[in-house]
Amino acid sequence: MTLEELVPCDSSKMQAVSEAVERVLVAAQRQDRLTVGVYESAKLMNVDPDSVVLCVLATDEEDEGDIALQIHFTLIQAFCCDNDIHILRVSGMQRLADILGEPEPGSEPRDLHCLLVTNPHTDSWKSQALAEVATYCAESRDRNQWVP
Repeated sequence: MTLEELVPCDSSKMQAVSEAVERVLVAAQRQDRLTVGVYESAKLMNVDPDSVVLCVLATDEEDEGDIALQIHFTLIQAFCCDNDIHILRVSGMQRLADILGEPEPGSEPRDLHCLLVTNPHTDSWKSQALAEVATYCAESRDRNQWVP
């Protein structure tokens, strides 16, 4: 039995959340509030966990057998839960690359497995899309789904 069979999924809601996540990621990147990469994310969470408002963990089927990546994900998820950081697990690394665009020419390819969205310590950044994603994460936790 799959999670989808246990917890029915409203496809229109999932589509809305997916679009909200895309808007959040694009806005965060534009405003230089997006941290990309497992190691970079771990460093940021160690230094300033209070600034992180969303953690997106991404994999594709070929990543499922990567034990080191799964261990990193488990540790990141635990840290996020301890620090009340919303977590989303997504698939579709190519879609993330399309949303975030190509890295600058001559730079290393980006590790899109972990993305952190930070919020400045002021209330100057209000985002309806982030509110939608946060609501979805909270509802998922209420249904005993540890990570949506």
